Amino acid sequence: MIPDVSQALSWLEAHPQALKGIRRGIERETLRVNPDGSLATTGHPESLGSALTHRWITTDFAEALLEFITPVDDNIEHLMAFLRDIHRHVARELGDERMWPFSMPCFIESGQDIELAQYGASNVGRFKTLYREGLKNRYGALMQVISGIHYNFSLPMTFWQERLGVTDTESGKEAISAGYFKLIRNYYRFGWVIPYLFGASPAICSSFLKGRVTDLPFEYTEGGLCYLPYATSLRLSDLGYTNKSQSNLGITFNDLNTYVQGVKKAIRTPSAEYAEMGVKKDGKYLQLNTNVLQIENELYAPIRPKRVTKSGETPSDALMRSGIEYIEVRSLDVNPFSPVGIDATQARFLDLFLVWCALADAPEMNSDELLCTRKNWNRVILEGRKPGQTIGIGCNDERQPLASVGKALFADLNRVAQVMDNQNGDHLYQDVCKELAAAFDDPELTYSARILKDLKQQGLGNLGLDLAEKYRQMLVSEPLEVLDESALLAEQDGSWQRQRNLEANDKLSFEEYLAANAGSSDK
Repeated sequence: MIPDVSQALSWLEAHPQALKGIRRGIERETLRVNPDGSLATTGHPESLGSALTHRWITTDFAEALLEFITPVDDNIEHLMAFLRDIHRHVARELGDERMWPFSMPCFIESGQDIELAQYGASNVGRFKTLYREGLKNRYGALMQVISGIHYNFSLPMTFWQERLGVTDTESGKEAISAGYFKLIRNYYRFGWVIPYLFGASPAICSSFLKGRVTDLPFEYTEGGLCYLPYATSLRLSDLGYTNKSQSNLGITFNDLNTYVQGVKKAIRTPSAEYAEMGVKKDGKYLQLNTNVLQIENELYAPIRPKRVTKSGETPSDALMRSGIEYIEVRSLDVNPFSPVGIDATQARFLDLFLVWCALADAPEMNSDELLCTRKNWNRVILEGRKPGQTIGIGCNDERQPLASVGKALFADLNRVAQVMDNQNGDHLYQDVCKELAAAFDDPELTYSARILKDLKQQGLGNLGLDLAEKYRQMLVSEPLEVLDESALLAEQDGSWQRQRNLEANDKLSFEEYLAANAGSSDK
């Protein structure tokens, strides 16, 4: 079962102020599509500003793959309103184009040329596009246009002061990082609860399987929908955004030094497969280098330790400089029931679960146990709603009913919720516990079950278009809440000026820049 957290919860109840000031940020990806659902072939709209330097609106892998980034916020309502304002603004600027409401794409032909994100003529802009060229050549473009939600989360300094006795970030770097690594290890052990509750990709367009070999027992509708009856998140499966070649890297999450050493080793480890591809062909760059990872951000993981980087600094160098600042949760599918891809219920659940992960004991994990935790994730991803489904406990043969483990976890989460609600003077977190815990008795309440019912009736394309149009009309009709037009215009103009400054101030040739920035961050 789950670890005994009773002592830690009693401590939290005695120190409720330790959770005051949790900070969060959201990154939402969404494809631009035409009114018929086909992938938009237009460039990133100039009226949205420079994708290279805009603080809130950028692109991910492709020109058609938008990414919205909120500032860090300690208030969930304000955070969600900011994210919705970005969507409202973009919806008005897209003309006839819509934002695709699912994680999994549709109406993309296997041979269709998906234009890589373009960032202008500066060295840093060209570097970002070349990195994406490498991703396309290594893993295929179709996998790279799968969309997700990233939830960035940090505990307040008060928590670490009360819990660990640290005085400040600098002197407490090692202890705080160790605390976040404990959170991460618990996330690997129990984070399958996220796709169970919120997985929203139980089906894919049959065109997505073209040329792919799979032994998954898919069922098909007459309209070409391809689904697994009890799946939750095919996006997180081997069909989606994963990289099997990275599973042997041996990167662990036990302490800062060994984690950073593992990541740095991966970006220096040659790959025979990528060496065969080569860095250049006929004078055209194919990838940044031929190592297992081109840069650190190529490491696929359901959760990442992070720190804001300084100019020219790699993510791991930033971690070594000042320790872990926040963690990035990467296991959320786009929520098709929300016009902005995520809602406050999910944010509150993640707060509760991540606090629980920080409180619960978490023995160190070697790379074998990390791989072992993947079995539970895969079980939930592919057949999480299966009647009588069980979850492995540890790496032996012990199994427990998924519903029992889930309800035991929520009994703990409800105690965390009471502390947070008492601080806030409401009962919103407890309401979330009550609503979501019911899904362990009735899997039909999960996002995947609800959306699969609609998908089987309408098909991925029709349902996606209906939702995209519904949300477009909703967003364009709503007034801005937090941002205003002048702030958006100032950021648009400022972003283009920042891009022009970068392009004007390059001192190195692109080849010199590549040599000097091996292993740099893409973001």
